Parts: sequence; C-alpha cells; structure tokens
Amino acid sequence: MGKNVRDMTSGNIWGHLIWFTIPLLTGTIFQQLYNMVDTIIVGHYVGTTALGAVGSIGSLNFLFFSLCSGLGSGIGILVAQYFGGGEHGKVKSAVAQAIYVTLAAGLLMSCIGAFLARPILTLQNTPPENFEYALTYMRIVCGFSFINAVYNSVSSIMRSLGDSKTPLKFLMLASVVNIVLDLLFVVVFKWGVAGVAIATVISQFISATGSIIYGYRHNPYMRLKKEDFKVNPMIIKREVMMGLPLALQSSTIAISCVVLQRVVNGFGSTVAAAYTASNKIEQLVQQPFNTLGVTMSTFAGQNYGAGKRERVYSAARRGMVLVGGFSLLMVIVMYTLGPVIVGGFVDDTGAEVIKIGSAGLRFTSLMYIFLGAIYVMRGLLNGVGDVKFALINGGVEVAGRIGFALLLIQVFNVNHMAAWYTNGLTWSITGIISVLRFVFGGWRHRFPKAHKEASNTAVAKSN
Repeated sequence: MGKNVRDMTSGNIWGHLIWFTIPLLTGTIFQQLYNMVDTIIVGHYVGTTALGAVGSIGSLNFLFFSLCSGLGSGIGILVAQYFGGGEHGKVKSAVAQAIYVTLAAGLLMSCIGAFLARPILTLQNTPPENFEYALTYMRIVCGFSFINAVYNSVSSIMRSLGDSKTPLKFLMLASVVNIVLDLLFVVVFKWGVAGVAIATVISQFISATGSIIYGYRHNPYMRLKKEDFKVNPMIIKREVMMGLPLALQSSTIAISCVVLQRVVNGFGSTVAAAYTASNKIEQLVQQPFNTLGVTMSTFAGQNYGAGKRERVYSAARRGMVLVGGFSLLMVIVMYTLGPVIVGGFVDDTGAEVIKIGSAGLRFTSLMYIFLGAIYVMRGLLNGVGDVKFALINGGVEVAGRIGFALLLIQVFNVNHMAAWYTNGLTWSITGIISVLRFVFGGWRHRFPKAHKEASNTAVAKSN
C-alpha cells in the first residue's frame, strides 16, 4: 500500500484517530501561527488602525477560504468513499477530475476577490480609518484564492487516502517562509499591510506546489496518466454535488460572520481590534476541533465505502471524549491567562483592547464543548455522504448569529459584548442540532453493504 496511503477500515480505531490527527493538528497550528504572526506584526509595527483593518476583512477572508475548503472537502470525501469501497480505478479518475473543478472554482473566486473588493468592504461598513488598509489586504489575499483552492484540494485528496503527514511538511515550510517574509517586507522594507498580504500569498504558493510535486512522486493515486484526464461528467457531478453543499455551508457561516463583523465595526476601532485579537486566538483554539473533524470525515468516508457502520459510531464516541477534555482545559486557560494572551497582539497603549478581548474569551470558552461537537458530528456526517445537512447546519449558524445579534443589541441593549455572546449562543444551538442529526439521521439506513474488492497493496503496485 505504501507509506502515503492508510486504510482505516480495519485496525484499532483509537490508533487511526490519534496518528492521523496529530500531523494534521500540527500542520493547522502552524498555519494559524503564521496567520497570528501577520496580526502581531501589523499590531506592533503598523498600528492599531491597521490591525483593525486586517481584522475587519477576517470574515471575508474566511468566506473565500471556506469556499475553497468546502470544495476540497467534497472532493476528498468522494475519494475516501471510492478508496474504502475498493474502487481504485475511480479513485484516480476522481483525482484527475478534481483538477478541472478546482481551477474553475478557484479562478472565479480570485476574480471576485480582486475586482469586487471595494463594494464588498463598503457593504460591510468598514470604518473609514481602516478602509484603505483593508482594501489592499483583500485584493491581494482574496485575489489569489485560486492558490488556496489548489492547496485545499490536493491536501484533502492526500488526507482522504490516509496521508496527513505530507500536508504538514509543506505547511511547516510555508510557516517559516511566511514569518521571514513578514519581517522582511514589513519591518525592513516598510511595505505595511501589503507586505503581510504578499508574504501570505507566497507561503500558500509554496505549500500548494510542494504538495503537488511530492504527491505525484510518492502517492500512486496521484501519479496520473493521460487516460486519467479524460473528462468524466459523472464523477465531476458527484464532486460538485459533494463539495457544493459544504462550500455553501462554510460560505453561509462566513457570511454570518461578515454580518457580525459589521456589528463589531459599529462599536469603533478599539472594539474591532479586541474582536480581531480574540478571533485570532479562537482560530488557534479551534484547530484541535477542526482537525478532529477532518479526521472523522476521512475515517467515516472510508468506512462508509466499506459498509462498516459500527466503526463510525465508535469513532463518534471517542471523538466526543477528546472534545470534552480539551474544552475543559481551554476554559481554565482563558480564565487564568486570557489578558496575557490578548496582550500579545497589542502594544502598551492597548489596555482597553486587552480588557475587552479577554472578557469575551472568558465567556465563549464556556461554549467550546458545543463548538467541538459541531466539528466532530459535521465531519462524520460529511464522511457518510449526508452533505445536505451541511446546508441546514450553515442555516442554523446564520440564523443564530444574525438573530442573537439583533436580539441582544436591539431588544436588550447589550453593549459590545453582544458579539461574543452571539458567537457562544450560536455554537450551543448548532452543536445540539448536529448531535441530534447524527444520532437520528437517515444516513444510518442508507449505509452500503460491506464489501472489498482487490487488495490495496496489489492495486498500488499495479499503478
């Protein structure tokens, strides 16, 4: 089978979950760390106004990233199901068709990010003092979304085949490059926000091209031949049908975050900076949940293809144990070290930013267990092909963020803390609904019969 392919349809479940998650988690933490470096360097070397500007497009950046990630996840789920079911010829065909789907969607998003940045930021009610900084950052980072789309698709395919280590290697390399370029472009060349954005794009390009080259050389399913590139409408349709609901789910959630960001912007640049800092921290906190969700998706996809339903249930129980333990640890951290952590994003003049940001983190940390449940259950449901729930899930988050924000501010006259309250309450409702869907959803009755065709080893060698 080879070291770059891992069959999760047999063997110890704890072992598969832990050994697959650890490299994935390490990689996403590195990714978040170099995103945090952007924020820290902007806050210290460009100023609080620029920090608020980068934060003000955080939700928009997340929207573009979510579209790329959702599309890649759909492709990966289909590959995992084919692989788990022993349909190895279809695996290679799915990899080839992913190239067409990814490039078409990625280029479309790049055009939107580059040419519609100004009207989008205007609609978002970006503060005047932040506007030009935000415009520069968005045009560069979102304008090169096709690079992000390529990387997400390639890494999702690798993970669907059980290889979570290769994406880690190139993310670590990209992280180091990003930090060096941040310091060079901002501190030395004085390029400001533009320098941070350019460093991010270059780093993404390195991780994308590195993963493609390595995958072609070392993964038998990515070593494509001319005949693999023959257009297969059926597989393209399935990739789109898998990826589109996930992309729409992520994008609707991102849109709700954009709406909430508009609310935050209305409280001024100090609150915007505090919200930016707390968001960056929580993006890091969410990575164990996110990576566990990706692991669940891969595990469920392979076992769904193999017809092994009980292994999916067992993975769900183990996943929630991990979520509970980490959530408790994070509550302790936020209540004891919150001000210190937020303080890392601002200079000595940011006392009010630290006060607001740390208070927000204390509240939202109490809801982390629900946030973890969202990731675990969503990953499992996506893996077994219940992608329609993705739209329901996204709709609940949109309704929660918009509804709670209006209720807290317009009805109860809550101050700027309404933004953090809104996030926490939205996670709670969405998490409960996700658990109910997994426990009672119709996917259980559509599980395929267990089957296995030719051995993975024989197929890998033949390729």
